[in-house]
Amino acid sequence: MRNQVKALVASRNWEYCIVAIIVLNAITLGLETSSAVMDSFGPTLIFVDRVILGIFVIELALRLFAHGFRFFKDPWSIFDFLIVAISLMPASGAFTVLRSLRILRVLRLISVVPSLRRVIGGLVAALPGMGSIVVLMALVFYVFAVMATKLFGAAFPEWFGNLGASLYTLFQVMTLESWSMGIVRPVMDEFPLAWLFFVPFILCTAFTVLNLFIGIIVSAMQEEHDAEADANRQAIHDDTGLILEEVKALRAELKELRVKVSENSR
Repeated sequence: MRNQVKALVASRNWEYCIVAIIVLNAITLGLETSSAVMDSFGPTLIFVDRVILGIFVIELALRLFAHGFRFFKDPWSIFDFLIVAISLMPASGAFTVLRSLRILRVLRLISVVPSLRRVIGGLVAALPGMGSIVVLMALVFYVFAVMATKLFGAAFPEWFGNLGASLYTLFQVMTLESWSMGIVRPVMDEFPLAWLFFVPFILCTAFTVLNLFIGIIVSAMQEEHDAEADANRQAIHDDTGLILEEVKALRAELKELRVKVSENSR
């Protein structure tokens, strides 16, 4: 019985059904944000939402039955368990705010779709390297913020009046959002050589440090892909070895059978 349930929850058709239900749930939760739709189809949407939640609970129970305590050794299974548990929490009275957390069920697509799992795995693998880049960026921001406060704080207190304001303004400059006409050119009206400060800052942050982020993430995802490819190749190699052993055993049995047939014919 347990093996049959395990085969069911691991089958491709089951996976497709769960993906379709998650997408349907995402659509219904989005429709619930429209007051006009809720006035017309509110009870129906609520009923569908409860049915979908029941399906998620049943699916989770089947996986628990199939895998036992090994279910909690898989991080993605724990993720699914937490998402469903949050959905089951009461959403009335003081817990009304938890109704908005129902949209977290859509995140189950990450655990169901293998390609999305690989992307998240790559991001998680990139976190140690990203930590070093974050420290580097923090140092760059701090140095430039102190300099900006001392250079431009008196003339532009709204943008550079203190360290916090300078950090926020420099963050806006780094994102390249209205950095030229909105900030740099007004500053250059007072300080014509201010471009000597802002251009190196943009080069250090937007074009260098942020690209390091991208490089680390791409490298981590490539390593994740290579690891999965190696695992697949190893699985194929193991299967091939088993097949060869079975072929050798069959040959040995055929040889013995031929010897017996030849002896009996004599």
